[in-house]
Amino acid sequence: MSKRLTLKLIAACALAAAAAGPAFAQTKLKWAHVYETSEPFHKWSVWAGDEIKKRTNGRYEVQVFPASTLGKESDINQGLQLGTVDIVLTGASFAARSYQPLAISYFPFIFRDAEHQLKYAKSDVFRELAAGYDKASGNHIVALNYYGARHVTSNKAVSKPEDMKGLKIRVPDAPAYLAFPKSLGANPTPIAFAEVYLALQNGTVDAQENPLPTIEAKKFFEVQKNISLTGHIVDSLLTVVSGSTWSKLSDADKKIFTEVMQEAADKTGREIVASEARLVDEFKKKGNNVIVVDKNAFREAVLKATKPTDHGYRQADYDRIQAIK
Repeated sequence: MSKRLTLKLIAACALAAAAAGPAFAQTKLKWAHVYETSEPFHKWSVWAGDEIKKRTNGRYEVQVFPASTLGKESDINQGLQLGTVDIVLTGASFAARSYQPLAISYFPFIFRDAEHQLKYAKSDVFRELAAGYDKASGNHIVALNYYGARHVTSNKAVSKPEDMKGLKIRVPDAPAYLAFPKSLGANPTPIAFAEVYLALQNGTVDAQENPLPTIEAKKFFEVQKNISLTGHIVDSLLTVVSGSTWSKLSDADKKIFTEVMQEAADKTGREIVASEARLVDEFKKKGNNVIVVDKNAFREAVLKATKPTDHGYRQADYDRIQAIK
């Protein structure tokens, strides 16, 4: 081969490498959750992915997989460990499989309302619990998203604590959700989120519990006439980045990811609060029986039957959260 031809080949390879450079430099990330594309959780996850791409000059491409596309909630949490997903939206109850104290936020009536929970998200006790999870799991909690106050939907009307007795109620497949139904004599039945509508429709269970926006998005109101405003858990979702992904980010990129994901969480929460305010009337217009219950009666019945330490939570964490003003 002539020297000139060799030089031409080297130059061509160099040009090809230069052209391919940006493509190879881009990192593709998978963001998974179990919610519908119509819900704020999906909308603001997609927004966050676009913002991360923009603010990192295209170095990161985030693809969001909604509606259990990459598996149910326990699967996507496991995916963080296996490296099959990079980012998830998940309930603290599922993340708590790595660090149990984190699920204290699911103890019934621990939060007064959405504002109380959002103050918790900025509190020392949340930062300490999140750090405990990070250390135990190797993953990193970046943000807390307001999910909504959970209410009971049922075939028969539930207006007082005694009405829960013997009720076969679907709960998520995580221990944190058991305290409320068990303490009131109900029969909690864990069923994957994607299977709940069918389970209600075919009578596998008599009831379920979720926030109003979820009841709307998943169309549970179509197969359950009664909606009881128990508000027994003020729920949240965590934005979690896998340890392997987080460890590869520069400090500057970690700052971008954190700012974007916390902004997305804030936008999500505001939208959920607004939709909760309008949905009571909308469900009434659809013909559902919306029952305003005495929440204090439910709270007292629960606290009489169980306490945080019965579920492996720390009383000190409960007391500190209750004390947030």
